[in-house]
Amino acid sequence: MYILLILFFISLVSISVMIGRKLVLLRSGNVQVSYDIPMEIPYVKELQHVTIKNIKKYGYMSVVTTLRLYIRSSHLIKKNYQNIKEQVKNRIEKNRTDTASGDKREVNKFLKMVGDYKHKIREIKHKIKEEENL
Repeated sequence: MYILLILFFISLVSISVMIGRKLVLLRSGNVQVSYDIPMEIPYVKELQHVTIKNIKKYGYMSVVTTLRLYIRSSHLIKKNYQNIKEQVKNRIEKNRTDTASGDKREVNKFLKMVGDYKHKIREIKHKIKEEENL
């Protein structure tokens, strides 16, 4: 933190010294100030006209490309939605035919053990409530 403050004040002092030197040279008359701009500036109205014309052209192009992308992406999404919808229907029908044919899946042993444990806990709670009521 102290290093940053020291660097800040050193730079502040050095900038003020540079500006002070220029002011001294300017007051003594050693430096001449010229307000002439050496480069040519194009006519402002013409520059404004060309700029507005280009903005309109590129704005129109951006609107057209945005609409094209929107329409193409919406069409692609609709097409994929229909494909996914059919796949889901086929899987649902496949699962219905599997369960209707009588092939029962084996229950997961861990889930069966958890279910038995919950059932035993409920029975114990029920017995405790009955004992408290008597």
